[in-house]
This record gives sequence, structure tokens and C-alpha cells, in this order.
Amino acid sequence: MKISILGAGAWGTAMAVSAANKVANNQFEHQVTLWARDAVQAAQMQTTRKNARYLPQITLPDALQITHGDVPTHCVAADVCIIATPMSALRGMLLQLQDVTCPVVWLCKGFETALAGHVGLLGHEIAAEVCHDKLRYGVLSGPSFALEVARGQPTALVAASNHANVCDALVAAFHSTALRIYANDDVIGVEVGGAVKNVLAIATGLCDGLNLGLNARAALLTRGLAEMTRLGVALGAKPETLMGLSGLGDLILTATGDLSRNRQVGLLLAQGQSLSQAVTSLGHVAEGVYSARTVSQRAQSLGVEMPITQSVVDVLDGTISAKSAVAQLMGRDATQEV
Repeated sequence: MKISILGAGAWGTAMAVSAANKVANNQFEHQVTLWARDAVQAAQMQTTRKNARYLPQITLPDALQITHGDVPTHCVAADVCIIATPMSALRGMLLQLQDVTCPVVWLCKGFETALAGHVGLLGHEIAAEVCHDKLRYGVLSGPSFALEVARGQPTALVAASNHANVCDALVAAFHSTALRIYANDDVIGVEVGGAVKNVLAIATGLCDGLNLGLNARAALLTRGLAEMTRLGVALGAKPETLMGLSGLGDLILTATGDLSRNRQVGLLLAQGQSLSQAVTSLGHVAEGVYSARTVSQRAQSLGVEMPITQSVVDVLDGTISAKSAVAQLMGRDATQEV
């Protein structure tokens, strides 16, 4: 199987390594190409067999080819094309790939930043705008840190698409003894889980950074899951999807795992760093920082109440402190658990 992965960040590199290492009958199953936007980075990775910036702990398989250049060219002969860029680059990638005949799948999680007078869109909504149903597309998501996937540690992900053959292609590409791929036709639910969990991970980082205790963390995660589910259902998702790997599973991992960049943002803000200081110190994209406001705006447009999310937005904007956000949430009127 020929697999083209576009984007040589940590996650794209990890999935390329996983696919390139897949073995059946003592033979490597796939021909995997990893495309890097930067020509210098591509040359260095091809020569050193390391992604020094994003995944320096991992040696790249000899069979993995690193490339650069025209994006559509790298997908013409592919059996599946994987977009592994940040959400901010998804629209541009889909514009370049709208005439590709193979399945196109993205790994990025979040909402696109909203333009003035518009709401921010999820990946499948961007694809509908850009490609007008010309593409067979889907999303691959779930609880996963890039380093653990690249190391071959046990991981489970969800392949979601309205096209069964797209899910089949993802299973063929990535399902192995170390990486389980579950199929799902609820694209909306899988995308909402992947987007909102990043915002809630910032909230949990704030909670832990303030040393509020395990009771507070449990309450925050549980009520955060309720917010995620309310938004998902309002957008057309199935509630059970938000209780699965791409919702609850990804929330638990991102909110509690020390490899989570979004959690780290919350911890650093709780320590008194400014948002710019926190983001700069990470050196990588923390999608929750960019999608928090869009999640809140989308919820407001649908009449969905998301107080934890709004508190994260207020802290990121600098309008309230982390401690004030806690007081604000705890001071809300008593209500029924729904």
C-alpha cells in the first residue's frame, strides 16, 4: 500500500513511522512517504534519519522516504493521503488536493479560526466548502501522544468517515499489533471530541497548577465532558461517540498526561506566566489556545452553555486570573446535573 503523509511535525512523523514499520509475513507492508513543508528540514531528515525538532527521540525507518515539493504530486499515486498539518493549514491543503482520487484523511484536531461575521468550522465542514463532495475524506483521531505511537506502544484510534472504504483504507494502512483502528461513521462526534478536549486540557492544567486537588480535577473533567457532549449533540453528533475513544478517551489523556501541550499551557498560566511566555516555552502548537474562543463562539451561536470553556477563554484573554476563574465557576447557581 502506498501512503503519503503531508506534514512532518511530531504527529505526522509518528504515524509515518508506525506505517513504515508495519510488517506482515516478515515483510514491510507499505511504501510510506513523509512530506515536509520546509526543504531544509526534509533534507536533514532524509540524511540524519531524525526529526530533530519535533521527535528527536526516534530513529526514522530506512524505508521511510522524506520528500518536499508540490503537494498534489505526492498524492497522485497514493492509495491514501494523510494530512498531518495544524488545523490552520487544513483548508489550504484541501484546496490543493480537491482533485485527488484516493481517500484524503486529516489528523488535525480543532475548529478553524472564525473570520469576522462567521463561525469557526470543523474539518468536515471545511472539506464540504472546499471540495463540494468531490473528495472521499475522513478523520483519524483518538487518545494518542506522538512519541508513544512512534515507539510502538499500545494505542487505539478512531477512523471516521461517511465512506466505508475510507475507514477500510485507514485500517489497512495503520492497524497493527501496536495500533488498533476502530471504524466509526460519526465524523461530527469524533471531530468535536478532538477539538473540545484541548480546551478542557488547558482548564485541567490550570486546576492542577493551582493545586486545587483531585476532587476538583474529577469534577472539572466530568463537567467538561458534559459540555463536550452538549456541543456535539447540538452539531449532530451521537452522544455515544463522545463517550468513546475520540471523546472521553482523548479527554482523559490530554487533560492528565504530562506530554500534553495543552495541559502544559494551563500549568504555566497557573504559575503566573503570560500566554505568550507559555506558548513560546513549549515550542510547538497547542491547538486549544487557538480553538478555545472558536469553540465558545460556536457554542453561543447554538445556544449551548459551556461555562468551563468560557472561563478558559477569559483566562487566555487575560480578562480574569486563573483563581478568579475558579471562583467564577464555583459561584454559579446550583442546578441539576445534566
